[in-house]
Amino acid sequence: MKPFLFSLLMLPLAASQCQKKSDPAKATKPEQHTVVPLIQEASGIADSKSRPGNLWVIEDGGNPAQLIVLGHDGKVKEKIPIASATNRDWEDLVLAGNQLFIGEIGDNDAAHNNYTLYRFPEPEAGASTVPQVAAIRFRYADQAHDAEAFLVDPDSGDIFLITKRDSQSKIFRLAANYSLSQQNIAAEAGILPYNGVVSACLAPDGKSVIVKTYNKIYRYSRATGESIAAALKTSPTELPYEQEPQGEAICFRQDGKGYFTLSEKLIGNDVFLYYYQLK
Repeated sequence: MKPFLFSLLMLPLAASQCQKKSDPAKATKPEQHTVVPLIQEASGIADSKSRPGNLWVIEDGGNPAQLIVLGHDGKVKEKIPIASATNRDWEDLVLAGNQLFIGEIGDNDAAHNNYTLYRFPEPEAGASTVPQVAAIRFRYADQAHDAEAFLVDPDSGDIFLITKRDSQSKIFRLAANYSLSQQNIAAEAGILPYNGVVSACLAPDGKSVIVKTYNKIYRYSRATGESIAAALKTSPTELPYEQEPQGEAICFRQDGKGYFTLSEKLIGNDVFLYYYQLK
């Protein structure tokens, strides 16, 4: 679980270490939809291919191991249980090709020596359960880390994890030849000039990467064949962002024309699904 106080503590560092030029021409103000109270702690979203017009949503640790189907209109359609998976601290959701990945990568106290990425085919329309998942178990090469964001490279298949609570967010690489039978090692592959990363996503055409903190959204350009780690070493532009209470989820729309954000529910606040149209 992630106390809101953390976002307040991270604000000065995130703001001071990454003074990037904003890119207001790239997006308009968001459309806003109220989300029904069935979603309390959204920690990851991905725009569905198999169910167009809907988002896949996961919730934070302690909630059921399930996918929530959320319409682009902000209405919850259904909940799909995931067999053979547990929700210790789910923090991000990625749709890569026709595979969904769920990151059980949160670790507020840096107390764990094992983390898991669950991988399974995106459920087709009409599916009422996810019957089986592949569990990719790993640890970091150096020490425990709290992470809330990861990306899957569409070219290499490598998985890149981005930490949250380090003084500067670190990037770790889990090679595509990972084992499903034994624990893997994620090796350090880079570092960002800010911290507090809570989500990340890759554009459907693979040409840009979005990285989200509690307070800002950064967009990185990615050349054809360039690794995600290399793209994250370039200078980003800053995209418009309607400040959310504990906003931890972001994804591109499947047509690449915009992106969604979804917040958690805090006392006295409603939960909103925001959509930003890119020009």
